[in-house]
Amino acid sequence: MSSFGDLLGPQPVLLPELIDAEDAISAGTDPVAVAAQFPAASIAWAQLAEAALDRSGDEVTHDTVAAYAFARTGYHRGLDLLRRNGWKGFGPVPWAHEPNQGFLRSVGALARAARAVGETEEYARCLDLLEDCDPHAAGELGLD
Repeated sequence: MSSFGDLLGPQPVLLPELIDAEDAISAGTDPVAVAAQFPAASIAWAQLAEAALDRSGDEVTHDTVAAYAFARTGYHRGLDLLRRNGWKGFGPVPWAHEPNQGFLRSVGALARAARAVGETEEYARCLDLLEDCDPHAAGELGLD
């Protein structure tokens, strides 16, 4: 049974924990070091993207472009992991399952970076993906 009410739809994908990377991020390790050591961990890329977006503020700066690249990397690494865990390109990826949050945060950061550089179609695609993954994700990320 799907957590979003579609009994005939795919089961939610619950990504495995990447314990070493998640513990390092939780302990306050520099996300640059975590991304370098655990490049498949979307959580590190998401944190790098979010920090760069915070630094850039409302201006398009080097940090804005770096955030776009960090977020896109986290998004793609997350897609790889989702596919290895049975995701077929659609279906629930619940925000409430903490290991999914690195991917979802990367998508949210990519949306913010795309909007900042005027890439409105990419921004809309990211919002659609978040909605498809979990209707609550955009709100959790402050994008609603």
